[in-house]
Amino acid sequence: MKRLLPLMMLLLLYPVLGSAQHSPTILPLRERAALQDSLLQNRLETLLPTLMRRQGMDMWVLIAREYNEDPVVQTMLPATWLSARRRTILLFHDRGAGKGVEKLAVARYDIGNLVKGAWSPEQEPNQWKRLAQLITERNPKKIGLNVSPLFAHADGLTKAEYDSLMHYLPAAQQKAVVSAEQLAVDWLQTRTEQELALYEQISKIGHDIISEGFSEKVVIPGVTTTEDVVWWFRERIAELRLEAWFHPTVDVQRANPGAGDSQRSFAQRPSEDVIQPGDLLHVDLGITYLGLNTDVQRLAYVLKPGETDAPAYLKKALATGNRLQDILTAHMKPGKTGNEALRETLAQAKKEKINASIYSHPIGYHGHGAGPAIGMWDMQQGVPGTGDYPLHLNTAYAIELNAKVTLPAWNNKEIRVMLEEQAALTPTGMHYIDGRQTALLLIPRASSSPRP
Repeated sequence: MKRLLPLMMLLLLYPVLGSAQHSPTILPLRERAALQDSLLQNRLETLLPTLMRRQGMDMWVLIAREYNEDPVVQTMLPATWLSARRRTILLFHDRGAGKGVEKLAVARYDIGNLVKGAWSPEQEPNQWKRLAQLITERNPKKIGLNVSPLFAHADGLTKAEYDSLMHYLPAAQQKAVVSAEQLAVDWLQTRTEQELALYEQISKIGHDIISEGFSEKVVIPGVTTTEDVVWWFRERIAELRLEAWFHPTVDVQRANPGAGDSQRSFAQRPSEDVIQPGDLLHVDLGITYLGLNTDVQRLAYVLKPGETDAPAYLKKALATGNRLQDILTAHMKPGKTGNEALRETLAQAKKEKINASIYSHPIGYHGHGAGPAIGMWDMQQGVPGTGDYPLHLNTAYAIELNAKVTLPAWNNKEIRVMLEEQAALTPTGMHYIDGRQTALLLIPRASSSPRP
C-alpha cells in the first residue's frame, strides 16, 4: 500500500486521452479507489495523531447511520464504501507519543482494510453497550463528539445517536464528553503533502476544462448562449467521469447599458444571453476528483472582427483584480482569524482606491469547506463565528473576490472583475495551486495570446 501512492501520483502526469494536450490523466475508478485509500491511510497514521494532540483530545468518537452521514465520517470511509453501513461507529484513542492512535470500528463490518472491527454481535448483541465498554476500559480524559453550533461539517452527530450514547455511557465517562468541533474542522481542512501535490493536478484539470469551454471550439459569437456553455461544461465534466459539485454559471458584461450590471445580487443567477463579439465572459465552475474539490472563476474576452487581443482597459481591469488577490494573500497568516484578514485586506484596498469585495473560503473535502471564512459576499463587516476561526498551515482556500472597475471606454460603466483560484497556506506563504489567471482567455484564440 505504501508503495502504491507514488506510483499513482506518477500516473497523474500522463496526458488525458481526447483532452487538452498537457492535461493530467484521469484515473480509472479502480486506480482512483486505491489511491484514495492510500491517501486516507496516510492521513490516519500521520495526520490524525498530530491533530488530536494539538486539541488535547485523547478520544474521538464518530457515529453515523446509513443515509444520514456525518460529514467527517464520509471522509474516513474507504473509496468502495459509498456510504456508512447500518450504524457505523469509529473510535480513535490516542495512547500517547510513541504508541500512536488506536483505531477501532464499533460496527458490523471492518472499515475496509483501514480500521478493524471491535464488535461481535454474537458476544454482545447491543452495539451501544459494546461502545460504552470500550470507552470505559480506556478511561479517556476527553471524549470528543461531533457537535458544533458554528460548522455544519462538525455537527454530524444526530440527537437520537447522542441520546443513545449518553444513555449507555457511565456517569464518569459522561463528564469527559466535549465538543470535537476544532478537531473535526482541522481534520477536514488540513491537507497532507501528498494531497497538496495531487491538488496541483486536480486544479489543472479544472483549469483546462474552463479553457476548452471558453474557446472557439464551444463559443460561436452571435449564436452560442451562456446557457449553452453552462451545459457544455456539465457534459464535458461528465464525459471525463468527474463530478460538478455545483451547477456552473456563465455570464457576460458588455458595453451596452444594463447588461452585466455590477449591482446584481449573487443570490440571483444571471439570465441567459447570446454571446457577442466584445463581450467579457465570466465562469464559476467547480469539479470533484479524488475526494477533493476545485472552485474557480475566470474571464474571457470575445474578439471583435479585426482584433487580435483584448483591449488595454480590460487588461488593466484584470490587473486590478490580481492586485486585490495579492493584498488578500499577503494578509493570510497562520494564527490570524478570517475576520482579521478580511478587515486588513479591505482597509489596504481602500487605501489603494480599489473597490473591493472579499468572500474567500477553505476548500478541500468540501467546496465550501470547514475553517475560517474570510468574508461573505453579503457580510463585508466580518462573519460572526466562522470568521473568528484562525488560519492554519497546510490548508487550501478558494481565493474568491471581486474588484469593481469603471470603464470610460464603456460609457463609464462599472464592471466586476470576479476571480477565484485555489491557493494553499504553506510555511513559505500562500501558493496558488496550478497558478492563477493573469491574462484574459481569448475567443477565438490568437496565435500569440499569453497563457492565462
